[in-house]
Amino acid sequence: MNIGLIGSGGREHALCKKLYESKQVKRIICFPGNAGTSQLATNIEVNILDFKKILQLVKKFKIDMVMVGPEEPLVKGIVDFLRKNKVKVFGPNKYAAKLEGSKAFMKKICVQNKIPTAKFKVCKQNIHVKKFLNNCPLPIVVKADGLAAGKGVTICKTRKQVMKKTNEIFKGKFNSSKKVVLEEFLEGEEASYFIIADNNNFKFFGTAQDHKRVFEKDEGPNTGGMGAYSPAPIITKKLEKKIILKIVKPTLNALRVKRKSYKGFLYVGLMIKNNEPFLIEYNIRMGDPECQAILPRLKTDLVKIVENTIQNKLKDTKILWSKNKSMTIVLCSKGYPNSYKKDLPIKNLNKIRLSKQSFIYHAGTKLTKDNLFSNGGRVLNITSVGKNFLTIRNKIISIIKELNWGHGFFRKDIGWRVIKKNESY
Repeated sequence: MNIGLIGSGGREHALCKKLYESKQVKRIICFPGNAGTSQLATNIEVNILDFKKILQLVKKFKIDMVMVGPEEPLVKGIVDFLRKNKVKVFGPNKYAAKLEGSKAFMKKICVQNKIPTAKFKVCKQNIHVKKFLNNCPLPIVVKADGLAAGKGVTICKTRKQVMKKTNEIFKGKFNSSKKVVLEEFLEGEEASYFIIADNNNFKFFGTAQDHKRVFEKDEGPNTGGMGAYSPAPIITKKLEKKIILKIVKPTLNALRVKRKSYKGFLYVGLMIKNNEPFLIEYNIRMGDPECQAILPRLKTDLVKIVENTIQNKLKDTKILWSKNKSMTIVLCSKGYPNSYKKDLPIKNLNKIRLSKQSFIYHAGTKLTKDNLFSNGGRVLNITSVGKNFLTIRNKIISIIKELNWGHGFFRKDIGWRVIKKNESY
């Protein structure tokens, strides 16, 4: 089987590695991929929003199945386009992708289906912002309605900060939408719950906890994610039942009512408060870097899972997981998530000898004349598997120190919550 994989980040390298492990796979074509995927697949440089060009390449390379990694092509309707052209593709349709593509749409689904979430207001003008400010205590969470690469959320502690951030969005800072979603601030612990769904059924696909803030102690601006661990022990069996009953099933049913059933990965971003789940956001794909922490624990053939999902045979598919724990830490270019340099040499990677339980996933990298360079803010994801999180984290940090990339930085406290609760976990 020839498989096409769309995307170029750490998530796509992790997906590529898992696909590569399948005996069903003959060849993987990455659109466009990165330096890491080039070791496992054929990279083809292409704009992932040029659907017609991608279709041409799918036909040229006789691709049997396409997986879509990132959110933007999904939100723009690549699944609908490829299906219309008789291509077997894994991912949600354009309508279902609005769960991530529009926070206002997601909140509407919540209201209509009594899904627990933070109190909110969708605003198009300053007058609506000021009205919400008068009726909701600070801090207030300001969210850009559309896609913002994980950077469109700000927790504002003052009215002045709220007005500043909303004005930036109204003026088109994130381009995709000029609407703002204002939310009450929920205190608690964040966690991510993943499912995979076909038109009729869904299956559990892991838990994780991401670390979105750029600096240690969860300080600084939001990023695309600085590291993650899996599983997330805060999601107990009891809590999982609540998540499924109160959030997952009502959402999937709401889409079925519109005859727009969900197919693909679904990421449920949660705030856990007093052992009750509140929906923060949906992502209509695997998270990044959560994917890099979850997939090393997957024992079942990913190709089989995806193929059965496309064919609506997920019900009879057993998905098995390792009892081991996993963690990934993101090595970023200095300055991220703000201004940072690209084309910085990464010289020591080929000197590092990894155990079978450790991996380095490429994110923002590229090869030029057999030399490796940075090509983004989040550059490498160093991942390891083991029996307790503290040992795993120490192993990852030792690998990063051995790499000795002077142009980068990383958080040394990934997993701090779970390690603090139980040092031996």
